[in-house]
Order: sequence, then structure tokens, then C-alpha cells
Amino acid sequence: MQRVIVPELLDNAPPAEAEANLRDLIRINRWFGGYRILRSVFSDFVGKTDAFSVLDVGAASGDMGAALRRQYPRAEITSLDYRANHLSEACPPRVVADAFALPLREHSFDFVFSSLFLHHFQDRQIVELFSSFKWIARRAVLAIDLDRGPLAYHFLPATKWLFGWHDITLHDGPISVHAGFRKDELLRLAQAAGLSNALVKTHRPWARLSLVAPL
Repeated sequence: MQRVIVPELLDNAPPAEAEANLRDLIRINRWFGGYRILRSVFSDFVGKTDAFSVLDVGAASGDMGAALRRQYPRAEITSLDYRANHLSEACPPRVVADAFALPLREHSFDFVFSSLFLHHFQDRQIVELFSSFKWIARRAVLAIDLDRGPLAYHFLPATKWLFGWHDITLHDGPISVHAGFRKDELLRLAQAAGLSNALVKTHRPWARLSLVAPL
């Protein structure tokens, strides 16, 4: 099955409902591999006492940046999202901006990172984003996203009784999986953007992919 991209409820949700959905996403990252994969991705580049800068694109609540700060206390993470209310819980510095028109200079961050962000866009848009990320990053472009498949698709509806997921989470979760990637698809998009050293890994049972593209 090919990628299928349709609008998600979070895109236009009122602040209170968006906040409930973002809390669910924090739980998913905490309990189902997000933070573990994040640490793995950065461990290839930095040590626990290193100082480095990260632009977290599509950061939303900023929970991935917060997890990174706990692992690397000297890291400086800038959270960027196109909706100010999504960033209300993120630690500063925060930037409200369009990812397709980033107000940033060339090589202004060590790393450009995104989590569960790329699947919202068409393939040609992802190539555009990767090209922009490559221009901004000094050391690497890094990403974590969804591995498209039946386990991820059915997981949230099947566990509603246990975790009490919000209605937006239950609606948007399967839609996000349909828009997710196969390993070779994400690699092809990175290479099309000039990330010739990109490597994509599958993380099971978490139904995630990680992309690491050293520059």
C-alpha cells in the first residue's frame, strides 16, 4: 500500500483538545520507544557532557527536546512549530515558523531533527524539507517517523480500554500510520534531497524508523 495523506484533527483542534492529544503523544514517546530511539540516534554523534545545538522542527509540546536535555544537559534545543499553542509547554528557546520558510542562516545548528513530523507531507515536500534541513545543519540531519504497517495501524484503537486515548489520538493515529513510510521510501527521499550518507533503521516493536544523515 502506498502512502495516503489526509488532514488530521490536530491541525485545527481547539487548544484544550490539542493539549489532550499532545499529552497522549508524550505518553506514546515515553512508553513506546520514542525516547529510547532518540537517545540511540544522538549517541552516534555526541557524549553525555558535550555541548551542541539542535533545531527540533515540528516540536509541538517539546517533549523530545526535554528528553534530549535530560540525557545531554549541555545541549541547546530550539523548539520550532507553526502553531504557538502547540509550543506552550516547550522549554525556551521557541520559534513559531513555517518549516518551509525557516528564518535561519546556513549552518546555524549542529543538528536539525524532527519526530513524527515528515509523514504529514507529500514526497516532494519532504524532499524540500530535507534540502532545507541540510542547508541549516552543520553535522547531521536526523529524523524519527512511523513505519507503515498493520501493528501500528491497529495499536491505538486496540489499547483504548487500557490507556484511555483521547478521541483525536484515536482518529489521527491510524491516519498517521497510513501516511508513514517504508524504510526504502524514507531513504529514497533523503537521497533525492542530497543526503547521500543517509541511513534508515527500523525499530521494532515500536513501529518507528530513524534516519541519520551525517554531513
